[in-house]
Amino acid sequence: MTSDATLARFREYMVGPSRFMTLLSTFELGIIDKLRHTPAGLTATQLGEAVGAKPDAIEQLLLLLVKESFVAHDEETGAYTLDALADVAESDLRRALAYMNLIKVTALRQFFYLTQSVRTGSTVGLKELYGVEGTLYDAVGEHRDLRDAWSKLMDTVTANIDPWFFGNVDIPAGAQVLDVAGNTGLGAIHTYRHKASPGLRVTTFDLPEKENEALANFKEQDLAEHLSFIGGNVFDEIPKGFDTVLIKHFLDMFDKDDVLTILRGVNEALEVGGQVNILVPVYPENIKDTDNYNVDFFPAFFIGAAMGQGGPQKLSTYQSWLEESGFKVTKAITKASSEIPRDVIPVQAILSATKVA
Repeated sequence: MTSDATLARFREYMVGPSRFMTLLSTFELGIIDKLRHTPAGLTATQLGEAVGAKPDAIEQLLLLLVKESFVAHDEETGAYTLDALADVAESDLRRALAYMNLIKVTALRQFFYLTQSVRTGSTVGLKELYGVEGTLYDAVGEHRDLRDAWSKLMDTVTANIDPWFFGNVDIPAGAQVLDVAGNTGLGAIHTYRHKASPGLRVTTFDLPEKENEALANFKEQDLAEHLSFIGGNVFDEIPKGFDTVLIKHFLDMFDKDDVLTILRGVNEALEVGGQVNILVPVYPENIKDTDNYNVDFFPAFFIGAAMGQGGPQKLSTYQSWLEESGFKVTKAITKASSEIPRDVIPVQAILSATKVA
């Protein structure tokens, strides 16, 4: 790459945040909805009156969307109409906007403190902006804006990925399943729905303060007799008496030492032959793979906005860590890019392993 090409790449990074907020703002202002409901088009003046903004500002924002062919502009009439955005289904837009809202609320401002977060190993942005000494997952319990942005997307992600996960893991009939860090029970509910069998029992294991909401969710789904909750901390001790353990959306939150602590704890809790099934986003084996955006997003997100540490690893790295922790890996697959909506960032993988003697 030449020096000029390198500097041109720098320019792409420079305009990234402004591109992001310009696009999101047109949705938040209601501009895109107005254009969707008026196929004949609206001028900047008409849009300004409709959304309560100066037409000059509307024109400025829409320049980028015209450049990107999201929106079209008729120079003679001054009317704006949807261009490429007209072909995107509402459900797909809602999913993409949920990701963008998560980034805006939980990450964009916090990234300002990324350098300090790296140096201290803590989420400096959360402390500066919210007064929170801890992680994003602590903060969502106290701050509704963070909770709404995070939980809405996480529930959507879980609902979308779980059919693929459960279609590719084996949970024996009548198994006693422990869902580690299962939050308020959605994973346990999905486990039973996808893998129901006589005698199957699924237990959510998470911090004690999650118990009441989890039990209420089990009751609401009429599954209270099949699902239960155990309160505790994964770094203290993992409950015994289970033959199958699930770890979903969790390992990528931690650095190597903590991941090994979790995996060794699971190993100690299982009898020989017990199995663990893991769902986790992964980096590509070839880190220069341009079709995988995990490396673009997750390092800054986990270190600067969520945990002060962590981030995904390559699939081969997780395999080696499982083997180091006393497991034999029986399955390691990555979700095909062709099966992932093009706006979705995480590329997920499944690792299944059995405890060996």
